[in-house]
Amino acid sequence: MTVSRRGLMQGAAALGVLGAMGCASSKEGGVPRGVAKKKILILGGTGFLGPALVELARPRGHTLTLFNRGKTRPELFPDVEKLHGDRDGDLKALEGRQWDAVIDTSGYVPRIVKASAELLAPNVGHYIFVSTISVYKDMSEYGIDEDSPVATVEDEKTEDVSQHYGALKALSEKAAEAAMPGRVTTVRPGLIVGPGDQTDRFTYWPVRVARGGEVLAPGDGADPVQFIDVRDLAAFILGVVERRDVGTFNATGPAETLTMRELLEACKTGTGGDARFTWVDAEWLVEQQKVSPWTQMPVWIPRSGEDKGVGRVSNARALKLGATFRSPVDTARDTLAWFRSEPPERQQKPMRAGLPPEREREVLAAWHQRTP
Repeated sequence: MTVSRRGLMQGAAALGVLGAMGCASSKEGGVPRGVAKKKILILGGTGFLGPALVELARPRGHTLTLFNRGKTRPELFPDVEKLHGDRDGDLKALEGRQWDAVIDTSGYVPRIVKASAELLAPNVGHYIFVSTISVYKDMSEYGIDEDSPVATVEDEKTEDVSQHYGALKALSEKAAEAAMPGRVTTVRPGLIVGPGDQTDRFTYWPVRVARGGEVLAPGDGADPVQFIDVRDLAAFILGVVERRDVGTFNATGPAETLTMRELLEACKTGTGGDARFTWVDAEWLVEQQKVSPWTQMPVWIPRSGEDKGVGRVSNARALKLGATFRSPVDTARDTLAWFRSEPPERQQKPMRAGLPPEREREVLAAWHQRTP
């Protein structure tokens, strides 16, 4: 049984650029002693990760500038400087300006990353490029680390992100480093989750578990899973900026191995309700019912096949640098609270990931009626 590598990457590319972020909780605002205040440019800033960075950086005394097209939620952060332009051909607003650091949250194409990094290189001391663990060429083994081979593409001029998401991110990393050698930090997150995630790639579970009743749970519960709360990712990136760390770091959690069973139990603890988990054989689920890991069963990758390593990427280097990960109970609780604060029409729409209720009932009925 395998999970389509292309399907996994296409899903990440298509959904990863979506999202919105509510206000971070007040406990995010502690100011570390001795932290030098920085002038920080964020390329993006109004999607999912960008607002989490803003919410954390402002109370720490940093001066922020956002550069984007001004089309996504322009009403956000009226007290923060905003420069408008287009990374694909209109960078005039950045010319001649100086910042201590730039955080690139919106780079997907090497040509565009190259243009931004080269323009900023004379006037910026530190470039943080937000990449992805999808850069790795072979996800079939556990323990992939920052030195593992990355994906390549035969035509390096292609800009087809939907087909070559990981390879283009890897080439974008190289483009940033070439423009600012020795001054680049590459952060490779895993699945980014938490309040404000519009992709539903994690949100499905706290929402479904809170609804209660019999819940279809994939596999035997022992498959490892990894993700990072957007607020923890923002904290890690901001720490990198404040210390001016350079290098490449896998930013995915938690610190210890987490299983699918533990994740769903955390969702139940965090959201309440009377959910009862029915664990369904992975091979039967995928082969007989055509239920796809990761998309229709979010977060989950079975312990077999070419992508099993997605659930056990090494984060040892990030941990040594001080990365921390909040409890999945907290993430589940806060994600549900955010989702319930969304407009009714958003809550009533079919989720972008996971199984629709009627399909879940069909699969559960087939599982209970199967011939042993």
